[in-house]
Amino acid sequence: MKILQSFRDVAGEPVTMAGAEGATRRLLLGPADGAPNFALRVFSLAPGGFTPYHQHPFEHENLILEGRGLLRTADRDVPLAPGMVILILPGEQHQFRAAAEEGLSFVCLVPNAYA
Repeated sequence: MKILQSFRDVAGEPVTMAGAEGATRRLLLGPADGAPNFALRVFSLAPGGFTPYHQHPFEHENLILEGRGLLRTADRDVPLAPGMVILILPGEQHQFRAAAEEGLSFVCLVPNAYA
């Protein structure tokens, strides 16, 4: 068992993927902690920051923790607010964008192989 008092106790590392700007990632739980299936991560976007517009072969689940922004998909832009829950299916194009005036933080759960 591993217990963290706050996700903020884990240092963030810059997201270096092409197409990302102002994004950091905290790996809270994953293979190194003995988690057999999933990795739990928190992404933080600076005001105006974004993740790459991308897709991948696995699902992932997201929970918006704080801030405002947009989820960009192939079909539409969805306004984001704290408390929202999002399922992104395999192959779906997506991008998280923070509002220009405030940042955005969200939980992202993925299979361990993609931690």
